[in-house]
Amino acid sequence: MHPPGADIVLVRHGEIGTKSEQVRRSMEERLARNLSALLADRGVDGSVERERTRLFVHSDEPSAAVGAATDTFGVVSASAAVRTEPTLDAICEGLAAIARERFDGGTFAVDARRAGQQSAHDFSSEDIESDGGAAVWAAIEAAGGDPAVDLDEPDLTFHVECRREVAYLFLDKQAGPGGLPVGTQEPVVVLLSGGIDSPVAAWKLLKRGCPVVPVYVDLGAYGGPDHRARALSTAETLASYVPNVDLSVRVADGGAVVERLADELDARRMLALRRFMLAVGARVAERTDAVGVATGEAIGQKSSQTSANLAVTDVAVDCPVFRPNLTADKADITQLAREIGTFEASTIPTGCNRVAPSLPETNADLHAVREREPDDLFERARAVADRAEVVALDR
Repeated sequence: MHPPGADIVLVRHGEIGTKSEQVRRSMEERLARNLSALLADRGVDGSVERERTRLFVHSDEPSAAVGAATDTFGVVSASAAVRTEPTLDAICEGLAAIARERFDGGTFAVDARRAGQQSAHDFSSEDIESDGGAAVWAAIEAAGGDPAVDLDEPDLTFHVECRREVAYLFLDKQAGPGGLPVGTQEPVVVLLSGGIDSPVAAWKLLKRGCPVVPVYVDLGAYGGPDHRARALSTAETLASYVPNVDLSVRVADGGAVVERLADELDARRMLALRRFMLAVGARVAERTDAVGVATGEAIGQKSSQTSANLAVTDVAVDCPVFRPNLTADKADITQLAREIGTFEASTIPTGCNRVAPSLPETNADLHAVREREPDDLFERARAVADRAEVVALDR
């Protein structure tokens, strides 16, 4: 809900404010660029202004601007607001006007804060809450309502942020993803299968400021067009959050290798396959200046993801292997997939689980895995990566 006449959106960040002055300024500038790109991508008419600890979006489409802000990584919350003079009388008049338009019963409270030195105003936050609350009460009574105050769990809260030159009045704080602005960390390759887990892992990396380079390893006969389609679809959803970041997918043809592993290995084939995929990702990372490879794996979720097996797969590459979902429960990963919009595409049936053996290894020995996997496995991984098709997303 926003107040009548709202034409500005207050955008709040959190973790950025803990950085040094130089880093904070750089991150805020990046955040402003990312938010501007998202507004433009969604066709929302708005301009972004940066001040210390705050961004402001000037827009006649407050609801849409808030929606864009709360999808921007690095944003903690956003509020559509109206502005008034930073005097107690003007604030009270503004609160009364909002109450007449937006209060429809129940309880209310006024929550106020002042920014800057105490000398900037001749009143306190408590004065705003007291006098502002009285003004809201009187406005509701004059309109024939039955006002009631609840300072703990009100049905409607009137918020005031009073600064030296202007006061902002708003009714709610819409939560954003938090984290850091994308582009403030180095890129990471993500092995994007299109299943539930890997798009969530990619989203979490974006939230921590890392641009991602999606890599899809085509399983050939064990995957199929639907398997590839869902990977591309989830990448398109992720790209909608960061329209100024290139999320083109590297599609690596691993079909021949998968068939060979399925024919020649039994219980350990999934470990060899994971090692192959990591090697493909590492080669792409090398060629795109990414600092590591990420997967959607979580400890113990599948037989190939036991702690022992993860140790065996990781040594296939020299670069870091990131696992944003490492300690997350499947239910939590699935819920986040629903929230970010990747769940539906991720659950299209594809039959890719046919590659898994009936009795998979759960406590692998590195020597035994190396002994059974093809001698040229990593050479083929590099070749597959070098021939990868770069697929631009259809957005």
